[in-house]
Amino acid sequence: MVATTSPADLYRHSLRLLLDKDIPAWVDMWDEHGVMEFPFAPPGWPQRLEGRAAIAAYMRDYPDHIDLHDFPDVRIHRTTDPGTIVVEMRGVGRMVETGGPFDMTYIAVVAVQDGRFASYRDYWNPLAVQASGLDFAGSSVR
Repeated sequence: MVATTSPADLYRHSLRLLLDKDIPAWVDMWDEHGVMEFPFAPPGWPQRLEGRAAIAAYMRDYPDHIDLHDFPDVRIHRTTDPGTIVVEMRGVGRMVETGGPFDMTYIAVVAVQDGRFASYRDYWNPLAVQASGLDFAGSSVR
């Protein structure tokens, strides 16, 4: 991505890559020292991933666990910092292991610097995935 790409456009592109299951391209959107945080992570799940390599390892097998079909409700809010957006969205698809539905609402605070993700705080509800019967605790997606 080019440094002149807006944070909102960068984010929308990242969603397209997730739907296309192009995890390497999604990871390439990250700054080498980017940080991804999960403030509501349950015990045993990562709360903070530091650096592109850690984010790549976390996301590597994502499509083997969740088959995303759509992000039907995406609302991107600008902040007083032009490099930071707040995103409200919903992801839908299916759980690969069980075939059950995946329907998750997210709120994310995303900071972009020089056209790459620098910080991403993902406020998702891990209880919704646990309730579906899928256990990510032993996998690379936690």
